[in-house]
Amino acid sequence: MSPLVLPTQLLADARMFFEDRGARGHEGTAMIKSGPNGAALVVPQQRPWRGTGGGVSVEVTRAGQIELALALEPEELYVARIHSHPAEAFHSPADDANPVLTHEGALSIVVPFFGLGLRLGLDTCAVLRREGDRWRSLPPGSERDLRLRVDPEAEAR
Repeated sequence: MSPLVLPTQLLADARMFFEDRGARGHEGTAMIKSGPNGAALVVPQQRPWRGTGGGVSVEVTRAGQIELALALEPEELYVARIHSHPAEAFHSPADDANPVLTHEGALSIVVPFFGLGLRLGLDTCAVLRREGDRWRSLPPGSERDLRLRVDPEAEAR
């Protein structure tokens, strides 16, 4: 099993997107696809969603859902969801109730402080792996490194 290799530029692009959303008082969400040509960030159209309890959540629009469907090339798969939270990085009950990806081994990356946490690297983020019907935390360290790593030499696409 090979780890998901994320180009440094992919995380820089994600950080810029999340910080921009955070400057407007909202979280952001994106997907990471992977295939023969490596990993790529896909940011779908989204809009603020405050729900009944207020908050800073977003929802992917219908157009965004279509963008996500059309963004996959043959032999590509969405392998991770990456999204921001306004404060600490953790998997919230809303994240658990709306897993987005449900296949075995899928990753969920939660970026703290509206994306600012990525300025300090992936170790500031919560990373969870889908196992069966639940998410299991992968704290920074050797087990996470087996599943996910950042490579400054890898090219973003």
